[in-house]
Amino acid sequence: MENRLWKIDDCELLTCYRRSQYSKVAIIADRQRQMTFFKLEHAKAFYYADFVAYILMIVLVSGLLIGCAPRGEWRHIVLSVAGGLAVWPLIEYALHRYVLHRLEPFRGWHMEHHNRPRAFICTPTIFSAGLIFTLVFLPALASWNLWVGTGLTLGVTIGYLTFSWTHHAVHYWRADRAWLRSRKRLHNIHHRSGSACNYGVTTSFWDDVFGTRSG
Repeated sequence: MENRLWKIDDCELLTCYRRSQYSKVAIIADRQRQMTFFKLEHAKAFYYADFVAYILMIVLVSGLLIGCAPRGEWRHIVLSVAGGLAVWPLIEYALHRYVLHRLEPFRGWHMEHHNRPRAFICTPTIFSAGLIFTLVFLPALASWNLWVGTGLTLGVTIGYLTFSWTHHAVHYWRADRAWLRSRKRLHNIHHRSGSACNYGVTTSFWDDVFGTRSG
């Protein structure tokens, strides 16, 4: 009787183990399907094309503002661009801490970058640009006017490009300057397993404010 119970327990344990393994495989497969759909990992040329696309967008929008905006709106435009640049580090911090590290499926996608930091993994240009348009330009347009909305969006877009370039630099560039050495060191600490710190990439200001700076 006792041997029979042991056999039943062994069977149950084996069944649970197999189920857990199947679940892990299903989760991994689902994550891979999602990554394929959103194309988070790119060929090298497409990875760098994201930088080119944002530079072109910034040049185009800046040219339109300079060439088309009424003179009476220039002061408001300059202030709105400065406001977008000023608010970007907080957006960067909040997205990194509360979305990329806590909210699925974004957390799972972001962990792929943590596991393979030198892979060409980045947010698709159309997705990031769509978010900026939807969450920055449209609310600003509804709240103020076209010029202020465009200026604020331009400032946030410049901030995003600065973040993307800095993030690329900390993973790929040789750190010859003290500022980049500091950013690389703090970001490497962030990449360590279980390190809930150093969410700011371009600056540690908000990490200092919220007590999440380490190193």
